Amino acid sequence: MKVIKSDRHLLNGVLKNIHFDAVLDTCSYEEPDVKDILHELESYDDYIMISSSAVYPETLPQPFWENQPVGPNQIWGGYGMGKIAAEKYLMAHNPNAYILRPPYLYGPMNNVYREAFVFDCAEAGRKFYVPKDGGMHLQFFHVEDLCILMEKILLTHPKQHIFNVGNEEIVTINKYVELCYQVVGADLEKVYVTNHDNQRDYFSFYDYDYTLDITEMKKLLPVQKDLLEGLKESYGWYKEHRDEVNKRGYIQFIDNNF
Repeated sequence: MKVIKSDRHLLNGVLKNIHFDAVLDTCSYEEPDVKDILHELESYDDYIMISSSAVYPETLPQPFWENQPVGPNQIWGGYGMGKIAAEKYLMAHNPNAYILRPPYLYGPMNNVYREAFVFDCAEAGRKFYVPKDGGMHLQFFHVEDLCILMEKILLTHPKQHIFNVGNEEIVTINKYVELCYQVVGADLEKVYVTNHDNQRDYFSFYDYDYTLDITEMKKLLPVQKDLLEGLKESYGWYKEHRDEVNKRGYIQFIDNNF
């Protein structure tokens, strides 16, 4: 195995004279990210890009499905538009590429302060401040399932080239927090916040209830990792890698305002 470490925008020919069986692009956020890598790739068979469900306008009926139009999403803003531009450039230059649109990814090596935030609260024996009535829905996808799905795509080359991906099970905030506290082994006392407009001040997710239709994905991956088991894996990793998570000031905000 050969490791090539370089800035994808400053490759300067390091990919020349190399054939890749597959390109698994996990970090294209804008058109130049795809454009620059395609310009440098001399020979490859398959290309899979990890996009995002943020490409769907929040005004569309749900669950979102792959053939709905993409466009501006007021929740995700420039992030979603950047993903749209990256997708369009890739498919225009390689119609045989595959695009995966996940909801919230989780699992070991997740450096986003989501489940880790709830774990921190549980470990400290804190009350958990839940937005509104806790009924907002969240859809997740474990990173291992994402890897398994990519392998299945490379092996089978399905006719469909754009897939929504995610767990069939969709949970509320209430259920998600309960599972995280269960994983830690802590008692949970909830405080429902009804008098603060911006839940991102004290909680890891936007006030955005949405679901994806994963009918096509299930043809390749009919069973996904159980959320409780996936959160156990997340917590096991987090206990050994706390410094690798980009923490935010949710707890400080709670202490100062509630």
